[in-house]
Amino acid sequence: MAAAPAIGIRDVFEDFLEQEQAKDLLRFTTAGSVDDGKSTLIGRLLFDSRSVYDDQLESVTKASAGRNVGTIDFSLLTDGLRAEREQGITIDVAYRYFATPRRKFIIADTPGHEQYTRNMVTGASTAELAIVLADARKGLLPQSRRHAYIASLLGLPQVVIAVNKMDLVGYDERVFRQIEQEFRTFLSRFGSIEPYIVPISALTGDNVVARSTNMRWFHGPSLLEYLEQVPVGNRALEAPFRMAVQRVVRPNQEFRGYAGAIASGEIQTGDKVVVLPSGRETTISGITAWEGDLAHARAGQSITLTLADDLDITRGDVIAALDHLPMVSRSFSATLVWLHEAPAEIGRRYRLKHGARQEWADLKTIEHRINIQTLDHDPADRLALNEIGAVRIETPRPIVFDNYIDNRATGNFILIDPVTNATVAAGLISGADAAQDSTREAATWYIRDGALVLSIGAAETTAPRTIDDPEALALLRRLVEKLGIPSADL
Repeated sequence: MAAAPAIGIRDVFEDFLEQEQAKDLLRFTTAGSVDDGKSTLIGRLLFDSRSVYDDQLESVTKASAGRNVGTIDFSLLTDGLRAEREQGITIDVAYRYFATPRRKFIIADTPGHEQYTRNMVTGASTAELAIVLADARKGLLPQSRRHAYIASLLGLPQVVIAVNKMDLVGYDERVFRQIEQEFRTFLSRFGSIEPYIVPISALTGDNVVARSTNMRWFHGPSLLEYLEQVPVGNRALEAPFRMAVQRVVRPNQEFRGYAGAIASGEIQTGDKVVVLPSGRETTISGITAWEGDLAHARAGQSITLTLADDLDITRGDVIAALDHLPMVSRSFSATLVWLHEAPAEIGRRYRLKHGARQEWADLKTIEHRINIQTLDHDPADRLALNEIGAVRIETPRPIVFDNYIDNRATGNFILIDPVTNATVAAGLISGADAAQDSTREAATWYIRDGALVLSIGAAETTAPRTIDDPEALALLRRLVEKLGIPSADL
């Protein structure tokens, strides 16, 4: 009888990798008020999906002894800091990975305490879905409102409301429906969010992985079933090409490349691009990555680009798709989530970090503060810790950006205290200042082939232009006369 063909470990490993790579990935975050059960929910998801190693389970079982929470305190699977375990709260953002036969998941377990709102913003900033928990005994609390609103600000396309601890209210449908209505009324003011609302008990596992036999009145999928089937898009890939230059690579006189991570979109050799804020057009002549030369690259890849022209490009400049230009301006509107004990005050100067670039930034105005209870716009001249407000910011030099709603990668920034280096705010850009012509901010005069050339945005010309600013016009005339170079009729 012929022997069965041997199956090597390498073959099994390669088959496993192929199956895993074929699955799509969903990044989600948990949010809500303190003690709503976020860490317990994640622990239950990990445990019931068989994503906990034996040594982890043994360690958590020992640590659970004496806590009066049953055999296992599932929250300990994510609360890894000693202070978290001692206080029974989440402080830092904990990331966990697990997979089911249908999908891969990365979870960000974020703190519920108000003083750690900054950590919640960090965890949610890279997520595609937020699970906001509510304690069935307490209903919709202020921190749950704040987290739901931040999720909407961050543009998360999917929001799940998990009404937890249903076991403590006897799995009463009336309690669930009341909280469901509260959330729907609150979220309806955001306009674009249509949440999935599910009753669960993280402690007992009801409606977490398997559907609950204690809540037969609820006919929707369990939480994990919903997470496995919710549509996942790739907004970074769908957005226009953007890459901030992190480093100019010049190993010898024959090579000049521009290294960075692709923030959004795709690029291939031969594509027309524009370098901003200078507004110079050029063509991609080469793409290099760690694995060698590429014909094509996409969002998330770290690459080095070579261009058809020798241009004056420095760290922080943005290489963008020629047919989909970002905005370029020294003044813009934004929504700030204030993350520091010292309040934001009009007239203060901070360091603004946007992509690979840092600039000084002046907080010119606070248009309003958002009342997290009512979502009304209240007048304000400062923002305190955890408050959210609409502001206007000015920088000495133009920066290149998109509206956050259109491109998360190029529409976000942070503010840094120049004295302490503490991160004091997370910002979401909502538009260039209407008082400025953002296209004009990209205008640059330079000499090429003996002629004075005007570059505005993606276009450049030596033809006559109308210059509105008399001082700028006089300066240009004097410059042309002094240099004796041909130019447009100024």
